[in-house]
Amino acid sequence: MSIRLYIGNLPKEEIDRQDLQAVFAAEGDAVTTKLIKDRKTGKCRGFGFLTVNNDEQADEIIEKYNGQMFKDTPIKLEKALPRTKGDEGDEQPPKPVTLAASSTPTPSPNREGSRREKSSKKPRRGGGGGGGSRENSTTTTDSDAIRPDPRWASELEKLKQMLAAQTTN
Repeated sequence: MSIRLYIGNLPKEEIDRQDLQAVFAAEGDAVTTKLIKDRKTGKCRGFGFLTVNNDEQADEIIEKYNGQMFKDTPIKLEKALPRTKGDEGDEQPPKPVTLAASSTPTPSPNREGSRREKSSKKPRRGGGGGGGSRENSTTTTDSDAIRPDPRWASELEKLKQMLAAQTTN
């Protein structure tokens, strides 16, 4: 079973896969590298991946090469996080987990947290307005209504009551 290693702290300049592969040349053909580049500029995004044959070899390579200098910067090696379904084409570096000091719960960081898939957008009701009846687009039932976040439901209810009190005056 192959193991993927994250290679971080790479210089963000014009480097290519062969330069990175040369660092791990002593390990032979058993390791392969992948350099992640910016699509627009073609420059390195500062990270890449190394694929090795097994877990023991991965641990040895991490111990041997972690902190080694590559073009005047020490590289960082660690085991890569497993891929998720939406990450097939665009690889993301692993994000460190930080604890928030506030009392509000924060969602744990994940690979697709900041990126929305194009297919997940919901179509708007009513289309573009072409002469049809607007009655269907403005009325909603309880099943169509958006449910509020339970953490803020009590504050939302208070705001609704305040708004209702203002409109009756």
